[in-house]
Amino acid sequence: METLKITFWSLLFIIVYTYVGYGILLFVIIKIRRFFKIGNKVEINPSYEPEVTLFITAYNEKDYVSAKMKNSLELEYPKEKINIVWVTDGSDDGTPDLLKGYPNTTVHHLDERNGKIGAMNRGMDFVKTPIVIFSDANTNLGKESIRRIVNLFSNPKVGCVSGEKRIVTKESDVASGAGEGLYWKYESALKKWDAELYSVVGAAGELFAIRTPLYRHVEKDTLLDDFIISLRVAQDGYTIQYDPEAYAIETASANVKEELKRKVRISAGGIQAIVRLRSLLNVFKYGTLSFQYISHRVLRWTLTPLCLVLLIPVSFILSYNVGVFNVGLYSVLFWLQVLFYCAALLGWFLENRSTRVKALFVPYYFFIMNLSVILGFFRYIKKSQSVNWERAKRAV
Repeated sequence: METLKITFWSLLFIIVYTYVGYGILLFVIIKIRRFFKIGNKVEINPSYEPEVTLFITAYNEKDYVSAKMKNSLELEYPKEKINIVWVTDGSDDGTPDLLKGYPNTTVHHLDERNGKIGAMNRGMDFVKTPIVIFSDANTNLGKESIRRIVNLFSNPKVGCVSGEKRIVTKESDVASGAGEGLYWKYESALKKWDAELYSVVGAAGELFAIRTPLYRHVEKDTLLDDFIISLRVAQDGYTIQYDPEAYAIETASANVKEELKRKVRISAGGIQAIVRLRSLLNVFKYGTLSFQYISHRVLRWTLTPLCLVLLIPVSFILSYNVGVFNVGLYSVLFWLQVLFYCAALLGWFLENRSTRVKALFVPYYFFIMNLSVILGFFRYIKKSQSVNWERAKRAV
């Protein structure tokens, strides 16, 4: 029974640390560093103003071309210093033709579809500016996003800058919108503290930038290009910085089914990335970066979902030993789990009903998030995730 108790507390510790504890620990460390003025403040030079390339890969994005180009041409940065590059491999809906005639814009098209990674590897050969900024076709950028990103690159130690992904919020929302919006707000806080401690651990594909010479061609079957590209920059000794005011905004997934599809792919890609970036697990070599990487990413994509599954039978056995319906520590913790999953079930029942009480969907979204890791693991093992990704449908 003692072994079972040790197992229980170990499982609980990993779960709590992954989703709450690391955030609390980061917050405390940052506060202490600020008090003693040890902070990892990145010095910037506002007059630093190099040419940049706004790099957009696209597959059949005709519905977004007009809005994306309007947004891109209105960004606050010298127009003659922004080169817009579209790589439209496989597009057969007229996307390349719609892009003709826009100023400072070049289109590199191939009829053959080789996936986003193939398009990125090919398109990067055309980038001649010192900084390249990656953005998705279906996202709009904040007006000052390029300016704020470039400011951070004025520090030579910075090799990559991640922008913030923002989800369009509504006063009342369905499960997918409420859950995804709350998740990204929490992620934004963690990224801000990660950057202040040392480095962000992975950039958001909706908006991130690197120094062009640091780009290394990515394996053709890579699922999380943004994650792999940014962390390889960090492996080279540079930091990944973060500015929440450099942001890309898009609508949430149309429904939970679409969000699950997206999350499963991300989870499969996360496991693939952990295998390919396994040297980053060496805390003796990478120090703080390894600590952040393991705490913020690795645990979420490996141990923690399994711990959640195992905690249920372990806590039941411990509570059963003293009486499941008796008031005791293990029985209370067991029933709290039951209550949490009942709340998730309620979220599933109400998933397509808009509500102002968005916290109602947190247990359901949390369940979906961890379910996607388990499904993603099996998809990775079976090698059944295609690199030619069909974008999840977004809410209107």
